[in-house]
Amino acid sequence: MAVVLAGLLVTGLLPVELVRVSSVSMAPTLHAGDRVLLVHDTGGLRRGDLVALSDPDGSGLLVKRVLALGGDRFAIEDGVVVVNGAAVVEPYADQSRIDGVYAGPLPVPRGSVYVLGDNRGESVDSLTFGPAPEDSVVGRVTFRLWPSPGRL
Repeated sequence: MAVVLAGLLVTGLLPVELVRVSSVSMAPTLHAGDRVLLVHDTGGLRRGDLVALSDPDGSGLLVKRVLALGGDRFAIEDGVVVVNGAAVVEPYADQSRIDGVYAGPLPVPRGSVYVLGDNRGESVDSLTFGPAPEDSVVGRVTFRLWPSPGRL
């Protein structure tokens, strides 16, 4: 049974995919080398979702956190993410590493999402390439399989 399941997973016939995290941009949530489960369902994206999206430079997938949705106003004020005028509490981001960062405010176009890595100082994300089209989102990252399995 495990061989059949592995075969379906590898061939892409299941709506899930195993993805290897390739950078430190999501630390401390995820680390380079972690293996995660990507669910190919992008309906109803929410702020805070971990997603994999196509890298705008075409080099593969990026794992990032959705911070703002189409129609929102996004800003960073002295390292604090502000969406629609309200500060976002981000226990996963190291605030000491993003102190002094300012961006926006800017509108997120309908049909787009604003994504950031949790490790802001080491992330290529919407601060670099702008809002990402929703159709570039491949799916949600829901579970770390290795090295320490757990729901994200």
